[in-house]
Amino acid sequence: MFRSNNIVARIFQRQICTPAPGTSVHCARRFYENLVPSFTIYDVECPDHSFRKFTDDGQYLISFSRNNQDLIVYRPTWLSFSCKEEDCDAHDLPSKARRFESFFTQLYSVSLASCNELICKDFFLYMDSNQYGIFATSTIPSQDAPATGGAIPGFPSIEKMTFHLLRLEDGVILDEKVFHNDFVNLPHNMGVFLYDDLLAIVSLRYQTVHILQIRDSGNLVDVRAIGAYCHEDDELFLNSNAQCMAFPDKSKLHQLPQNHVQNGLHHSQPNLEESFLSGIKQRLLSFIFRRIWNEEKDRTLRVQCLKKKFYFHFQDYVDLIIWKVQFLDRHHLLIKFGSVEGVLLHVSRNADQHPAFFAVYNMETTEIVAFYQNSAEDLYHLFEQYCDHFHSTSRNSLYMNFISSHSNNIHALEQLRSIKNKATSSSQFVKKMLGSLPFNCQSQSPSPYFDQSLFRFDEKLISATDRHRPSTDHPIKFILRRPPCSLKFKIKLGPEAGSVDGRTRKFSSFLFHPFLPLALSFQYTSFSQPSVVNIHFRR
Repeated sequence: MFRSNNIVARIFQRQICTPAPGTSVHCARRFYENLVPSFTIYDVECPDHSFRKFTDDGQYLISFSRNNQDLIVYRPTWLSFSCKEEDCDAHDLPSKARRFESFFTQLYSVSLASCNELICKDFFLYMDSNQYGIFATSTIPSQDAPATGGAIPGFPSIEKMTFHLLRLEDGVILDEKVFHNDFVNLPHNMGVFLYDDLLAIVSLRYQTVHILQIRDSGNLVDVRAIGAYCHEDDELFLNSNAQCMAFPDKSKLHQLPQNHVQNGLHHSQPNLEESFLSGIKQRLLSFIFRRIWNEEKDRTLRVQCLKKKFYFHFQDYVDLIIWKVQFLDRHHLLIKFGSVEGVLLHVSRNADQHPAFFAVYNMETTEIVAFYQNSAEDLYHLFEQYCDHFHSTSRNSLYMNFISSHSNNIHALEQLRSIKNKATSSSQFVKKMLGSLPFNCQSQSPSPYFDQSLFRFDEKLISATDRHRPSTDHPIKFILRRPPCSLKFKIKLGPEAGSVDGRTRKFSSFLFHPFLPLALSFQYTSFSQPSVVNIHFRR
């Protein structure tokens, strides 16, 4: 649409030209090629907080106190100051303008954690339709907790874990959901997924997916629990059948001595936990069996296939546990299964080396509708062509719909295919790519400066994904995609970053505002020590 890179010419052209249908937002985002964070204030006077992220609508900046007890919420504002000179851009900013408070206004501070709990500073979910925030506090995990009550051995146990639903407008805590002696993978929202008003919480220790609904009134309501049981009345049905198994003929009970009846009941009552597989595991085995059964029409070949593909691997399927879950829509879940050893090492770099499986589960019919291994080529092709469908976002989220992926951006697709062509093993490449599924909820920044149709940058140094990265002494360059492909701006962590002591290992992280030319960069030598904070903005 735009033939000139001059912003004034673009504004005039926008007045007289109409973009093609369905491209108005994309054309408007091209103005960010001119509106970039071109100025940096290094080592800003800043409160000693752990800054988490901007909310997806850009209204709030979430931070936590250094002792992980309090939530502090800021409202982003724009820098304003007076200048008596004719050319203000040629002069340095006044000292008052170089403070954190010049860019952010503190709205409130709320104490979330009790005396023996800590805030999980790497966990936060935002419901933009009601401006609700979901936070988590927990006690310190116990690594050697006994596996009781059906718990999976090997997992740590958290004595108390609380999910807080908070209204960000005024900091009022609306509701809480408490889990006792359980374990949920909270860092980077790995074990929790939010879709519209539905919240999925994965209990790794008890292999249960808790589905909650967030009401407009601010209540967390239990919808269903998927794991040991799939239907709401499964437990009642099994318990009633267990009683029938314990009393095969009630007319003969009066003939037995009282103590013999009591002893018989004690020994003949079946243990449901030992007698049955979990409901979700039953659904999974049933789907695998029926899929293999339908592959062959000949009876002899069908039996051979079942022996080779099902019964030979039966115990391997039985030993699978739920790793991770995400919503595909309001009715379907994408569930990742794997071994206990694999999920304990899931955060390591070698997680893709462990065997894993993906299942699509229909919550309404309680059926498995698809099942893939993590080396399946057909699943990878779906991932490559329809990646945005795995990034399921809220219907009310505007900015999250424009995150670049290889299914909506030709530059990201070319980069993916380049990596694929360089891979020595096709199977290992597929495993590595599918290792990111299911995606972490709200783990990517919707900032237009990460739009790969607008800018090119080194994704090893910075990307839309929320992660700490090794710090670099060199500036991170953002280069225009369109001709003349010039350097538009640079993000540098300091005027002399890394020159004081090159032996000290440093880490960095970045927070970009969803739509303003504003970013925060942080540099750490230790995560327990205060960080160096820089503010990048358009002056």
